[in-house]
Amino acid sequence: MERVNRLRVREYGIIIGEYCIGPKNSISDVKGVKVGHYTLIRGEGKLVPGHGPVRTGVTVIFPNDNIYRNKVIAAYHVINGFGKPIGLLQVGELGLLESPIGLTNTLNIGIVADALIEYTIRSNSDIDVYTFNPVVLECNDSYLNDIQGRHVRHNHVFKAIENLSNEVVEGSVGAGTGMVSFGFKGGIGTSSRKLSGKLGGYTVGVLVLTNFGYMKDLRINGVPVGLELRKFFRKDIEKNDGSVIVIVATDAPLNSRQLRRLAKRACNGISRVGGISSHGSGEFVLAFSTRNTVSYNDIVLFDETILNDAYLSPLFRAVIEATEEAVLNSLFKSETMKGRDNHIVYGIPIDKVLEILDSHGLVR
Repeated sequence: MERVNRLRVREYGIIIGEYCIGPKNSISDVKGVKVGHYTLIRGEGKLVPGHGPVRTGVTVIFPNDNIYRNKVIAAYHVINGFGKPIGLLQVGELGLLESPIGLTNTLNIGIVADALIEYTIRSNSDIDVYTFNPVVLECNDSYLNDIQGRHVRHNHVFKAIENLSNEVVEGSVGAGTGMVSFGFKGGIGTSSRKLSGKLGGYTVGVLVLTNFGYMKDLRINGVPVGLELRKFFRKDIEKNDGSVIVIVATDAPLNSRQLRRLAKRACNGISRVGGISSHGSGEFVLAFSTRNTVSYNDIVLFDETILNDAYLSPLFRAVIEATEEAVLNSLFKSETMKGRDNHIVYGIPIDKVLEILDSHGLVR
């Protein structure tokens, strides 16, 4: 029987990595970062394209209260480019993020981008917003959701923004509502790492949208948990290769080149849980730093504090650990869901996972 109250992996005594977590073990441990969700669940039974059932949503990440006026240094890394992101090209060219980050399903990215444009114009009515680069990333939730209906509308994006909080909800919420990962219910997960004062005292926070992986490949702390679980779940949901989106936030003073290096290390965290970057898996990492901001005002010169490259390795380890744990949190916090055409995706069986890990001495 599925647990009624599903906890995060660390709350079960499963410790990922060696670094300390932040106070909330969340991307919001980076000061100023907030996350909002809006979830859409309605209808059941046979799919009627454009009319349901609906299992989808939208998630927004704000690096600060007004990212258009206070742009942050940013970079991205493409692990595998089978995806439809909006806005990454300019982020790569300028090394700046000027938009809240939107996450949603594959066919809803245009609507979410348009809503972010409208929101930015409305919230900056006293200035001339003559150009704006919305950033939206996606995963495909069509196994559970009527994706052709593009049910996420402008008002849902606005409600997600109204729901912004530094208490990040995980699991089958927002953009994660209809996602499947490693044959189990996937969705939103988050984690953070806080470096010691000796290593700079910086925080790295990660949020993931998981819709990738094969059950047989799932590993937790190096243990091939997925192979054991397949004995109980012989019908492995391997309908497609899926996708994963990783958002990395830090307060470390990094430039865009360094952030790109940081983003690349998220690949290692994905690999640790069993991701193989298969052909159809759209895998993108977007990283930003809140330390240095660039005002929308026409300033000729501005000063930046930049970390010496020689001190980046602890940040690399931090993002690897936080990515690994965020993915696992997305699995542990997601409950069984029935969607279109009565497709059922089960929440990962936590009791069985704990038994497997305990047999290896990995539950504290």
